[in-house]
Amino acid sequence: MEVRRVVLGPGERYELRLTGRGARGYVWTWQVTGDTDAVSVAPGPTVAGAATPGAAVELSYVVRALPPGGGRAGIRFAQVRPPYPDEAPYDEFLLEVEVTPGSGGAG
Repeated sequence: MEVRRVVLGPGERYELRLTGRGARGYVWTWQVTGDTDAVSVAPGPTVAGAATPGAAVELSYVVRALPPGGGRAGIRFAQVRPPYPDEAPYDEFLLEVEVTPGSGGAG
């Protein structure tokens, strides 16, 4: 499992790109742990590019640091096949996010 660490200020965002295997029935799911109110996660924009049928495609996810900041969250992404919930994930990725406290400076 790959682990990546990022530091964000309140309101900042980080775009994560992961390889998709939708043609094989896999989807990426995620679970936030730690300070769950410090971040939000959403599917990002579609990554442009022509893919041949059945080829792996790149998917993006946007992680946003939420105000007021001052927290740490772990986001575990798991590539699973929903029809087989007891099957081990095909791939996993852990994003550790530190959200710095808001500075209160000029906006």
